[in-house]
Amino acid sequence: MRNFRLFAAGQVVSNTGTWMQRVAQDWLVLELTHGSGTALGITTGLQFLPLLLFGLWGGVLADRYPKRRLLTITATAMGLLALVLGVLAMTGTARVWHVYALAFGLGLATVVDNPARQSFVIEMVGRRDLANAIALNSASFNGARVLGPAVAGLLIAGVGTGPVFLVNALSYVAVVAGLRAIRPAELHVAERVPRERGQLREGLRYVRGRRDILLVLALVGFVATFGMNFQTTTALVTREVFGVGASSFGLASTMLAVGALTGALLAARRARPRLRLLLGAALAFGVLEIASGLAPTYWAFLALLVPTGIALMTFTTAANATVQLSVPEVMRGRVMGLYMFVFLGTNPFGAPLVGWMGEQFGPRLSIVGGGLVTVLAAIAVTVLAAPPGALRRRVRRVRPGMG
Repeated sequence: MRNFRLFAAGQVVSNTGTWMQRVAQDWLVLELTHGSGTALGITTGLQFLPLLLFGLWGGVLADRYPKRRLLTITATAMGLLALVLGVLAMTGTARVWHVYALAFGLGLATVVDNPARQSFVIEMVGRRDLANAIALNSASFNGARVLGPAVAGLLIAGVGTGPVFLVNALSYVAVVAGLRAIRPAELHVAERVPRERGQLREGLRYVRGRRDILLVLALVGFVATFGMNFQTTTALVTREVFGVGASSFGLASTMLAVGALTGALLAARRARPRLRLLLGAALAFGVLEIASGLAPTYWAFLALLVPTGIALMTFTTAANATVQLSVPEVMRGRVMGLYMFVFLGTNPFGAPLVGWMGEQFGPRLSIVGGGLVTVLAAIAVTVLAAPPGALRRRVRRVRPGMG
């Protein structure tokens, strides 16, 4: 599929640049504030704040306007923001409030970019290949997650943070070029929703009336809030429990990313995901997370991070495809806006909570607690998703063989 190949190629380049910028942005903040962890937290919070405030409106815009045009605008905006930060860093005029403002601006662009990008995939590949395309997108994201920080570390050590931001700005040229090269005639264009009042409420009412989607969103919310805080938990465990340094923390992050990349590649070979796969992956992820928190040695911890990453990526790709394939075209942008709100918007709540648990009760418990919540949520959704009377029928089938 020519259109998807062009889109995916641009995403690989851009995702690598994005991961490079994340590392450089954190390093720049630490340099400007002489190592302030609070400033680092404020920067992350400001980048996620627009998603909390306006995330659902991004889905409305994705339903209302051509997604290819929206993605071109957001990619251009993100590139310009990276360019400004790069120039400020290169000229030595960067101040921490500049980083705050640009992080907030990046968050605003992401509000529109996330639902438009997620719902544009099905327009390129159609319903039949959607699950495979989502998995390939996840693979490119996690491949960039392995490569980007490593390249950023080398550049920062050699030439400083400024050139890293400029490289990221340049990476968006690939995104825009890929979008412009797409052939509109080959797209499965969704029907656009005319501008009307109450479209956000209409989307929320639609989801409220879909019990199956609500259950998936609830499960995604619990997993994202309590289970998917590895940047915090891995740093705490490697430093406080195993007593190893920054390079060992980087290796742990890499092992998790390798597992996630493997899970995404495996998911790309599957057809439409089943609900049992989604629930089984969530349960497996929770169990593996608990095992990781109880790992007796650093090397056992590393070994467990790989299957944990596989289970996590199996769950996230299955959840994304399940939601997208379950909704009509005219609602897809709004539903995916809500999905991304639940998936990413809970991070500012979950990360501080998990960090607090680590400080109060120990780093191991912060991981075990997240895994336990994930397991309980998976079991609860499994029970709620079962057809009425299914449990009773199962008991009746088992009873004659008892005693």
